[in-house]
Amino acid sequence: MQQSAIPSVLHSLALAHETLEIEAAAILGLKNRIGTSFHRALEVVLTNRGRVVVMGMGKSGHIGRKIAATLASTGTPAMFVHPAEASHGDLGMITPHDVVLALSNSGESQEIITLLPLLKRLGVPIICMTGNADSTMAQHADVWLDTTVDKEACPLNLAPTASTTAQLALGDALAVALLDARGFRAEDFARSHPGGALGRKLLTHVADVMRSGNAIPRVSLEATFSELMREMSAKGLGATAVVDAAGCVAGVFTDGDLRRLLEQGADLRSKTAQDVMHVAPLSIASNALAADAAGMMEHHRIHFLLVVNSEGGLCGALNTHDLMRAKVI
Repeated sequence: MQQSAIPSVLHSLALAHETLEIEAAAILGLKNRIGTSFHRALEVVLTNRGRVVVMGMGKSGHIGRKIAATLASTGTPAMFVHPAEASHGDLGMITPHDVVLALSNSGESQEIITLLPLLKRLGVPIICMTGNADSTMAQHADVWLDTTVDKEACPLNLAPTASTTAQLALGDALAVALLDARGFRAEDFARSHPGGALGRKLLTHVADVMRSGNAIPRVSLEATFSELMREMSAKGLGATAVVDAAGCVAGVFTDGDLRRLLEQGADLRSKTAQDVMHVAPLSIASNALAADAAGMMEHHRIHFLLVVNSEGGLCGALNTHDLMRAKVI
């Protein structure tokens, strides 16, 4: 192999542009070839009770791992089984209820071909994604998905580039179609991603982060201004709820309200909570998403929110710091 020479900027950019154009053409070419076989593959997966077992050798194997991960995270149970390992015991991971999705650009991956009779004997439906309709894999598949490309992006037309891009795109198309058919929702996606930001936003409810019980700042309508200030200081939320005799929210008083009263020069010594409170404050239900509480605070430019039950009774309180601690914002 010759010693590497640093190419010119124009040459490297031209090669990058050509690579993207070839791979984009490979993906767009799939569009004209997707037909009844794609729908049949969808039916096979949806009518089987097991998992989608994805297989592939070499670069197709790497793409297969990604397709399996995408399927699993979007409502279709899936896993990747290495074809070579399957011949040495891992075939036992596959059950008659599963579907095999096998990837190979040539359609002649010997490790997969070796497994075909055994999979047929198990009664496992086989979906093959290949670029050769006359290949052994395509001929023995229950469903053949065409991933033919005109050429690879590799200048030598050898390294799998456009062909693996086509496999990945078609795998995504299959996952999206299955997602839609299953009625998969954002909440379902969050349940399979509990450690991610989306999971926290869609699985965390107000009840999970709010202050409750004695931690809720509250005073009665008749509370003196001094009592009101002591409650705010003790609870450390920068605000307090004002409740009536039945425990229902009548108003709220915040640090901002205090600053405005001081700027007006009001005599606060004789005031009660009812005199200084802000009536009809914004509130949220405990079963609402914490992300909705964050959105409400941002929209109204407030930092404190009361949590009420269906009768308007006070059951919690939270501020932006509570949401930040829960990593909702």
